[in-house]
Amino acid sequence: MNPTALRLNAAACWALTLLCTLCMVLGSGGSALAQGLAATASAAPAALRVRWEVERTVFDGQGGSARSQAVLSLTNLGAAPIPAQGWALYFSCIAGVHTGPVAGGYVLEQVVGTLFRLRPAAGAAPVASGQTLQIRMLHDEVMHRLDKAPQAPYLVHDAAPEVGHRVAEFDVAMPTRADQLQHRPGDTSSPFLSPQTIFQRNAAISEVAVEALPPVFPTPAMVVRRPGVLRWTAMPKVQGPAALRREIAQAESWLRPHFSTGGRAAGPSRLMLRIAPIADQESPEAHELRIDSTEGVTLTGASAAGVARGLQSLRQLLPAGGAPQAQGLSLPELTITDAPRFEFRGLLMDVARNFQPKATVMRLLDLMARYKLNKLHFHLTDDEGWRLAIRGLPELTDFGARRGHTPDGQRHLPTAHGSGPDLSDAHGSGHYSRADYLEILRHAAALHIEVIPEIEMPGHARAAVKAMAARAESLKRAGDAQADRVRLADPADASKYRSPQLHTDHLMDPGMPGTYAFIEQVTADVVAMHREAGVPLRSLHVGADEIPTGAWEKSPASMALMARLKITDTADLWNHFYDRVDAILRKHGLQASGWEELGARKVRLHGQGKLIPNPHFVGRGFRLFVWNDLDDLADLAYRLANAGYATVLAPATHLYFDMAHNANPDEPGVNWAAITDLDKVFDFVPFDFLRKAPTDPRPTPGLDGLTDFGRRHVLGLEGTLFAETVRDRERMDYLLMPRLLALAERAWAADPAWARTRDAAEAKRLHAAAWSQFVHQVGRQVLPRLDADGAGIHYRIPAPGLMRVDGQVHFNAQIPGFELRYTTDGREPTSTSTLATGPIRDAAPLRAALFNQRGRRGAVSFIDNR
Repeated sequence: MNPTALRLNAAACWALTLLCTLCMVLGSGGSALAQGLAATASAAPAALRVRWEVERTVFDGQGGSARSQAVLSLTNLGAAPIPAQGWALYFSCIAGVHTGPVAGGYVLEQVVGTLFRLRPAAGAAPVASGQTLQIRMLHDEVMHRLDKAPQAPYLVHDAAPEVGHRVAEFDVAMPTRADQLQHRPGDTSSPFLSPQTIFQRNAAISEVAVEALPPVFPTPAMVVRRPGVLRWTAMPKVQGPAALRREIAQAESWLRPHFSTGGRAAGPSRLMLRIAPIADQESPEAHELRIDSTEGVTLTGASAAGVARGLQSLRQLLPAGGAPQAQGLSLPELTITDAPRFEFRGLLMDVARNFQPKATVMRLLDLMARYKLNKLHFHLTDDEGWRLAIRGLPELTDFGARRGHTPDGQRHLPTAHGSGPDLSDAHGSGHYSRADYLEILRHAAALHIEVIPEIEMPGHARAAVKAMAARAESLKRAGDAQADRVRLADPADASKYRSPQLHTDHLMDPGMPGTYAFIEQVTADVVAMHREAGVPLRSLHVGADEIPTGAWEKSPASMALMARLKITDTADLWNHFYDRVDAILRKHGLQASGWEELGARKVRLHGQGKLIPNPHFVGRGFRLFVWNDLDDLADLAYRLANAGYATVLAPATHLYFDMAHNANPDEPGVNWAAITDLDKVFDFVPFDFLRKAPTDPRPTPGLDGLTDFGRRHVLGLEGTLFAETVRDRERMDYLLMPRLLALAERAWAADPAWARTRDAAEAKRLHAAAWSQFVHQVGRQVLPRLDADGAGIHYRIPAPGLMRVDGQVHFNAQIPGFELRYTTDGREPTSTSTLATGPIRDAAPLRAALFNQRGRRGAVSFIDNR
């Protein structure tokens, strides 16, 4: 279709909308015509170009909080005017928008959560062809992240209120001036990360010879190298007991591509897999890998899991890419004795905010297994989606797993997090069938990864609350007089609250009997699925986080329950709720896991709210996943561990991989907790993260450190990838890798020497050496192997550092091993651009980027000729 025809169709859309409105008021005689015209209108594209850009920072009073004023521009691309009434523009914005009337006769409204709309009100005028309507809007924070800008705008006509038209021409213009990003009046500092700053940061990285790097990753506990070489000229025989049949098959699949013939060699050409104790090691994942030129390869594990971890080490010693070698396969003689530091080495995958298909989950499990992570925290439910089929509750997926435009919210959830108006959006809508979930569980079990499903309660539960409300209405229509028994929220609840995700109707109610019946039914079915998969469930993660102030305070159901229990504080109502949840889980043989609030109590101290360890649940066996290390809660994880709670460290400032790597506006990710580059994950010291700085071992004053008793209650670490901004596999890879490698190193290997010394100067020297070794291993061993193996991981390639000195441009990289290519003609560099092998002598403005061995490019750096 040519542009003229497109504009005519778009103009027809507006005209038909007006005709539909007219027909609707003509009575039954015009009903059929109205329906026909509405259908025609709904099929037409929206004739709009929408642009959002930050205009300036606004301060609340002298030194007050900073907010961004932005401009939302709507340009009419059609030949006909946009009418003064009869339409609304919807968009998602996780940062929120100030609602109410805006200049020009328009109003901004919150629909639900982070979904907003702009509509004309009384006084609005038509927008002529070619005219641009500018709406000034205020956000509650300084908007310097691309991912916090409005997403997925779509148009809805009043004449066809159930149909949303995605706006095809949508542009976001992020700030380019420092004054647009001020957090304080008069602040002239630039938040942008320049190529020169990158260069200066990277300058601390020293050269490390590949031969000096550890032979496998993560860093093993002990390596003994010998001078000999084992050569296999034919496929070795893989032997082992029946209990290791999966590991035997895995080893054969990795070895076979290296040999061109189907024969098997004799003598030392064997790989023996065994289960036996490992000296001085208590972990079931402990193992010893011995490569000997006369005896072949022997891999002993304390369990099948230990053998599997050792096989991942052996895999790294094989030639990359798996192609047959003319001289056979050679392996260095060595012995690696290894075991993990922590039993719990986890990663949270959020599929509720944006859904990911089964194949992506399986791929992530494979990536975790490569680097010896062993717990998948599967975030299956949240306000914006319920992703697991539950027997007997079809509404959970028929309603709660589907997102799209809805005028009344009666048949499915509203759009969120960029999923747009279409129910067919693959990341807004979707769920795992029972067969899907069983397959995921079995694949994880084969990799010795435990899947810990999370069913959020009582907060983050809007998908479940609304799905069960839809079930109640369906039962009511079928004549069931007790239909309300399935509801999770009291319809008469007048409580006023607002969650951090801007929801006001997303809580399960502890006073509703249906809440506990629901939890019982869901728990029983999840347990049944794990049993059917042959992977018994040991722990259910029950959420427990971010209950907003004001919850349940005016719920008739909760108030009646509190009266019966003779309690007056909703904190005691919380205790009652989780007493009952714990009883349900124990009935099914499960241990309760949850976020830190599960084992914390809200109190008041000096007029301020404070979280303290809750004595009510100590000794219950609860596992707490502690994310909140912000402000005065920096030591919360240690206080909970010191109180006796089993604790998993998942600090938002260090291990939340949805955080952006740097402060530049176009860098993907959010920043509500921190800016988290690779070095920040690397610098996390699990038992001493309250030190003043990575190389300054002095404790931060006023915070509780970890006692010897508390240290015994730290189970391990978890990296976290919440998915508000993760819509596709490539974005997931970008945010996870290579930060996932730093997590794996910290969770598996012992504390590095720099974290153990109490001398600041020595810590600084040791830290620089350890950081250099880590980035060289990542860039010269780990990432190239992923590429050579065809893993298809779109890991982040950082922007290069550039510095002009005496007319020459010097460059460096945070991760060594990439090629730098550049242009001087203003075009973006490509894989065929000039390769830099040393300082660049060209004085022209220069654009440069790093490329991996497959020609994939990272972010571009620019330096002018000054």
